[in-house]
Amino acid sequence: MSEQGLLQLHWRPYRFALPRRLITSRGALLERSGWLLRLQAPDGSLGWGEAAAPLLVDPPPALAAAVAALPPALARPVLEREIPSLPEPLACALGMALAELDGCGAATEGGWRQAPRSAWLLPAGETVLSELDQLLGGEAAQSDAPFTFKWKVAALPDAIERELLEALLRRLPAAARLRLDANGGWDVATAHRWVDRLLEEPRLQWLEQPLVPQELGELEQLASRIPVALDESVPHLQPQQRAVWPGWLVRRPLQEADPRPLLKELQAGLPRQMISTSFETGIGRRFVEHLAALQAQGPTPAAPGFAPGWRPDGALFASDPERVWEAAA
Repeated sequence: MSEQGLLQLHWRPYRFALPRRLITSRGALLERSGWLLRLQAPDGSLGWGEAAAPLLVDPPPALAAAVAALPPALARPVLEREIPSLPEPLACALGMALAELDGCGAATEGGWRQAPRSAWLLPAGETVLSELDQLLGGEAAQSDAPFTFKWKVAALPDAIERELLEALLRRLPAAARLRLDANGGWDVATAHRWVDRLLEEPRLQWLEQPLVPQELGELEQLASRIPVALDESVPHLQPQQRAVWPGWLVRRPLQEADPRPLLKELQAGLPRQMISTSFETGIGRRFVEHLAALQAQGPTPAAPGFAPGWRPDGALFASDPERVWEAAA
């Protein structure tokens, strides 16, 4: 096959520091890195993708090797056969770019959709109260619509966090919604103590990943008492387990594989999926926001988790993929 009939693959690495230190039970997230993809079709049209390194770790050497091993030009059928065997970040980038070549975001399809207002991410630790006060005195106070707040827990001794919870609940408006994210950092006894306290709390939207993914049976027990959302568990679930999970699933498209199945499921109205950030560049954010907009039009709309204020500014985070590409040079 001639070069004119092939897809042209161009990769460009990126790295950036977060403007704030994100503390979780699994560690501190300080910076992000990965690769941008510029995929050119034989007719000259472009599809853009992003392969983000896993959260909280440097890019695995195998991921860099997989990027380098991909030929710079491939026929689409060959590329499609390769995608399922590639590391998840590369499969995500390629699926994202192919979706754009197939019309995702096209003007004839309504363009790239804008996500609804995100939940606010509150920091772990004792600064949660001062930050909540600041938000309630600022943008949240100027809005007529209720806000959703997400607080990172399981980062301090439990007794301290229980005291902070009581102070937070005293400050939280009656119409606000609250998500508590333990990132799998609690043991079973601790998780049930929090459930005991929150059983009658009307502002609680869900507990997010209170236990490690391997504790699926215990997670199901918790979910029988209170709303539970799974995050870190999602990659470990079989399709049937996802289908029968009674609560929400936190979907981080840039941490999954080919995102086209999720795109189709959201277009068809798949319920109880909350779209969340992986702290991506503008190329990844454009696609993730599109998914969040589709989710908001479905049967179970929910504020996405885009962590306002936790991502840098600048051309690397622009909505124009050409600007992002040039900024990574």
